[in-house]
Amino acid sequence: QVQLLESGGGSVQAGGSLKLSCTVSGSDYSKYCLAWFRQAPGKKREGVAGVHGSDGSTYYHDSVSGRFTISQDIAKNTLYLQMDSLKPEDTAIYYCAAVIAYGLRSPLSQSEYKYWGQGTQVTVSS
Repeated sequence: QVQLLESGGGSVQAGGSLKLSCTVSGSDYSKYCLAWFRQAPGKKREGVAGVHGSDGSTYYHDSVSGRFTISQDIAKNTLYLQMDSLKPEDTAIYYCAAVIAYGLRSPLSQSEYKYWGQGTQVTVSS
């Protein structure tokens, strides 16, 4: 059973930074496609950033491109999301997601992913 555990959420003022971590249990970490999603109150869950395990290709939602960076440490089975220049509209619960796949047709679509973490709250105040 694959388990995902997020950490690093918190409260920050607009313009600040946070770094989220997601530790993936189990073996074959390099075979995973991984992503970060978020869900704000009253809104649908949306894909923020994704990475393909096969070649490290990264994908970003337009709203975070240039501000957020997804990365991973394969030796530590850990996925990261560096969030800079945070805005109040980035406030949401952030989820880590994973699936064993060579690549995904829609890497920011939640229907592509099989495993989910419990989420971590990010609050950005103006």
